[in-house]
Amino acid sequence: MFKLAAAFSLLAGSALASGIEIQIEGEANGTVKIDLFEDLAPKHVEQITALAAEGKYDGVVFHRVIEDFMAQTGDVQFGLMEGGNMSRAGMGGSDRADLPAEFSDRPFDRGIVGMARSSNPNSANSQFFIMFKPGHFLNGQYTVVGQVTEGMEVVDAIKLGTGGNGSVVGKPDMMSKVTVTD
Repeated sequence: MFKLAAAFSLLAGSALASGIEIQIEGEANGTVKIDLFEDLAPKHVEQITALAAEGKYDGVVFHRVIEDFMAQTGDVQFGLMEGGNMSRAGMGGSDRADLPAEFSDRPFDRGIVGMARSSNPNSANSQFFIMFKPGHFLNGQYTVVGQVTEGMEVVDAIKLGTGGNGSVVGKPDMMSKVTVTD
């Protein structure tokens, strides 16, 4: 009974969360605060906050970083700095179900956080990206889940990818700790 009550409490806390705080380490070092848009993407926000509350994002790398475009992270399956298979980073998700698209009219401007997915619009799971600059060609094609409210200078300093399709070569920057905020 206690486990059920604790699980319900965790889920209830996640549903009421308004953001996440990310500690980044590597070439970039600092804190990034993100306001999550529960009204635009409730299922995606619930998934992100649940994964963050479970500690699944802790130690996950920024595996794909494209200059003047975006920094992508969140592969909790293959993107772990310690013990992860960096050659497969970006190919995984979580043990949770993929999510149906929650497209909105919110444009992909600088600092917007969107959910990464495959060619299937309903395949977002755990990976997300932060925009360096506007990318309005993504509007209506990807789910907007939030926006950076503090620490965009930290995002700007994340190690850029020099490999194919923006993959980071060598030691990537990582999210050392991700916490849910009220």
